[in-house]
Order: sequence, then C-alpha cells, then structure tokens
Amino acid sequence: MMVSHERRVLFVHVQKTGGSTIDRMLEEAIPDVAYLQGLRGGRHARLAPALKAHPELKEYFIFGFVRNPWARMYSWYAMMRRAEVQAAEGNQKAAKQLAKNRLWKRVLPNYPDFESFVLRGPDEQRELRRAQITYLRGQGRRADFIGRQENFDADLQKVWERIGLEWPGESLKVNTGPTSDYRQHYTDEMRDKVAEVFAKDLKRFKYEF
Repeated sequence: MMVSHERRVLFVHVQKTGGSTIDRMLEEAIPDVAYLQGLRGGRHARLAPALKAHPELKEYFIFGFVRNPWARMYSWYAMMRRAEVQAAEGNQKAAKQLAKNRLWKRVLPNYPDFESFVLRGPDEQRELRRAQITYLRGQGRRADFIGRQENFDADLQKVWERIGLEWPGESLKVNTGPTSDYRQHYTDEMRDKVAEVFAKDLKRFKYEF
C-alpha cells in the first residue's frame, strides 16, 4: 500500500493484479510517495485497517485493481514456483523472498501442484481465500476507482489523469507472469472451487471463466 500526501492518493495493492508495476510507476512519478508503514500485510495491507490506523486518509483518492480470480490463482501459484526454481539456481533475490514470505513457506512444501493449491489451499490458508473486494473497502469507505488487470493500461491511465500526472504512453512491465492461458490448467472441479471461494468477487465484478 502506497501513499502520497502531496497528491492525496492511496494505492491498495491486491496481490497479482499488476501492483508491482503501479508501485514502480508511482515511485518514478511522485517524489513523496512511500509505503504506508506499520500495517499487517505490509505492501498488501487492506483498506479497512489502513483507515482505522490513519483516518485522515479517508479524504484521499483511493484506488486499486482486481483480476479474474481463476487467472489470479494460477498466476499466484506460478510466481511462487518460479521463485523456488530461481532460488535453487542461485538467485539471491528469490532466495530472500522465499526466506521471509510466510505464506510462500507454507504453500510450497504443502501443495506440490496447482491442483492441490486450488482444491486445498483456500481452505487451509486464509490469505488464499480472501476476496479481492475486501481489500478495497472498510471503515465506511471503499476505493474511489477499481481498475481491472485485464484492462490495465487504459484503467491506469484514468488514475494518472485523476491525480494530475502525465501518462507516459504505456505502463512498465514489472513481474510479468505466465503467458499460457490459465484455463488449460483447470479441471472442472478446480474451476468450481475457485467460483465457490471467490463468489463475492464474481458477483461484484462479473468475471467469468
């Protein structure tokens, strides 16, 4: 979660929605932007506890992005496995991520494949079943703008215009995920499990498999 008091803007970073790109672009465009400190969840903190700790931020422009839950789950798992391989190959950045990320340390040894991650993971790991909308509302407030990862550049350009920044023409490409179609990695049972877990997001954002 990043904040600029100069621009009066708060960015809520939902996992696997392009947030690392937005973080980097905010840092390049706004001199005073910084991570909001002291919140559980760190850079992926939810809006409700942020506003409870900092009620003055209710007056800021608040935005975040969401993503098709099936694509998001696949991207999440692929990222963790990719980091595991990179760490084994000697990549120090990946090794540090594996060492400090508590969720990754629970996921990687317990879910040997994507199927087990989908079918068991959300029941056993709270972070994996949290609806995206819950990151973006709380304390009588909700994000002013919720973009979609599937329409990333066009939606982010709207944010840039809203906070008075010159759009650079296209977004940066940071932490790009798998290029394969997420659908090919799902069985019917896995598809239905994600639909059950993220029913709130599907209803709110009208996503389909």
